[in-house]
Amino acid sequence: MTTQSLLTSLFQYKAWANDRLLAAMAALDDEILQAERRSAILILNHAHIVDRIFAANLQKIEHGYSDNEPDDAPALDELTAAIRDTDRWYVDYAARLSVDELAEVIAFTFTDGAPGRMSREEMLAHVIAHGGYHRGQVGQILSQMPIALRRESVFRDTFTSYLHRPGAAAMAG
Repeated sequence: MTTQSLLTSLFQYKAWANDRLLAAMAALDDEILQAERRSAILILNHAHIVDRIFAANLQKIEHGYSDNEPDDAPALDELTAAIRDTDRWYVDYAARLSVDELAEVIAFTFTDGAPGRMSREEMLAHVIAHGGYHRGQVGQILSQMPIALRRESVFRDTFTSYLHRPGAAAMAG
């Protein structure tokens, strides 16, 4: 497996895991544990903003964000659409990069004004790791929700679960 094919697979997994988590969030009654639901949305929004910031950095364009942790929580349906769009962008982007492009080091500025310098490969790895960390945070919040939701298998969002889900072998070949 090449670095490019591994990154593509990891971004496909990220999109799959995000979809499962977003579906679980959508299944929550708006009145149930409102503060916890808002916290989960804020965490997902932060992860999404960081994804958008790094997508801009990868393209060497301005991202327009001055903060990666806004106080306002977007509506879940709007956030879901934005996350899915960004996930598709990353899957497509990772699939078309050459080895030389992955190795290219790009200078950028963090939202706090500090200078940054990372290869495209490092940026992509950061986006994967960062998203997984925050999905775990939201999963922890969801684990405190009513028992009916915990019976769902949304919490099995590991890479191995993705690779070995029913029908995965047919899709890969």
